[in-house]
Amino acid sequence: MLIDFPFLWESFTALLKGIPLTLQLTALSVVTGGVLAVLLALMRVSNKWWLDLPAQFYVFVFRGTPLLVQIYIIYYGISQFPELRQSWVWPFLRQAYWCAALALALNTAAYSAEIIRGGLLSVPAGQIEAARATGMSGFLLMRRIIFPQALRQMLPGYSNEIILMVKSTALASTVTLMEVTGIAAKLISQSYRPIELFICAGAIYLALNFIVARLFAALEYALSPERRPAPVSAADKPEKARA
Repeated sequence: MLIDFPFLWESFTALLKGIPLTLQLTALSVVTGGVLAVLLALMRVSNKWWLDLPAQFYVFVFRGTPLLVQIYIIYYGISQFPELRQSWVWPFLRQAYWCAALALALNTAAYSAEIIRGGLLSVPAGQIEAARATGMSGFLLMRRIIFPQALRQMLPGYSNEIILMVKSTALASTVTLMEVTGIAAKLISQSYRPIELFICAGAIYLALNFIVARLFAALEYALSPERRPAPVSAADKPEKARA
């Protein structure tokens, strides 16, 4: 099969129009889900069972069910409750955009909470005890000792979660949103040429995730000075051989 390069380029430029919506859904779900994930992680590492158990249940439900099912439940299911339709949130939840963003945020919160919890638990207990012995406690202990080390530990895992969220926005097309995959599906129904369109869509997602991966790699490098090569001083440089 010969590739129609003019059609390929035309399809690629058409799919580019869906990138803003893809990025909006990703950013909104990551920020909202990140705030919820921090709360869930703190509940999980607490010594109080009445905080830990609800957080465990939340993580179990949203990690154990498919994201597509969660989107369908929020988009199609919540309208079955008259109380919700009469509440102040209905003007938002009646729109596909907010339903998809909510489902993505709730889903990523479950995964991100476990990543954050793992980062918090990776901090050596000896350092925490030493900090408390010097008088640190509460927010100061978290800001100076626990959070900086936990952040470096959880960055690789969290970068994977962000990449997964970029790809997961493709499911928003199932509730009529015209992001990259939604536009591709519409063009396929008009042209019956799925190969070229899916190649273009895949290339766009690949480029977006490459940028995300590079940004997290740069952040990880900036937060890990001990992993950088030591600068070579002038005294350590070998002298050039004289001619």
